[in-house]
Amino acid sequence: MERKNLAQQTAERLYSRIVLEKGLNAGEKLPNEVELARELGVSRATLREAIRTLTAQGVLEVRRGKGTFVAQQVAEMDDFGFSSLEQIRGQLRDLFELRSIFEPRAAELACRRATAEELEEILRRGMEVEECIRVGRDRTQADRAFHAAIVRGAHNEFLVRLLPLIDQAVASALTAGEHQEQLAEDTRRDHALLMEFFRKRDGEGAGYAMAIHMRHSMDVMGLEE
Repeated sequence: MERKNLAQQTAERLYSRIVLEKGLNAGEKLPNEVELARELGVSRATLREAIRTLTAQGVLEVRRGKGTFVAQQVAEMDDFGFSSLEQIRGQLRDLFELRSIFEPRAAELACRRATAEELEEILRRGMEVEECIRVGRDRTQADRAFHAAIVRGAHNEFLVRLLPLIDQAVASALTAGEHQEQLAEDTRRDHALLMEFFRKRDGEGAGYAMAIHMRHSMDVMGLEE
């Protein structure tokens, strides 16, 4: 089994305090970031990764402008055990393996089949992702919209039915994954190449570019085949 990194260990300690030790009640706000990081003996960056993991698990919820709170339903999760972190990692690997199978083909088809309006939307959504990365804004919704626009442009009913899996994979990677800066940089570069092929309507090139993007993401997140 892969050794847990510091962010995972921190998430486990926070989970234990909230659920097992009852140190924080449902609906209670977490201490401020500086105080909590000092108390746990970790950096603020590591603490943020741990909070993202627990948020993805439903243990914590972030309320914009108010802070981070213990979710109301945590006390009811009797079998929430932290072994689920490894399960989530396995699920994320499986999701990205599935994406690596069908998204390159979807990109290839979209290059050839997308209407002028659909192609314009693909490029616009791609630029929105790039802008989010440039200014450091959360890009989850923009990334979802970009990949969804590509799949819709492929004009294949069954590919469209797989969109919920894409959404889940994108959201999981951006909330539970570490190395977010490297993921962002790879995404910016890979999307730029992908959009260049779309502008040329080069289906083969777009397929290769999407495959490279999937491979980069899996490598950075340590999702071994």
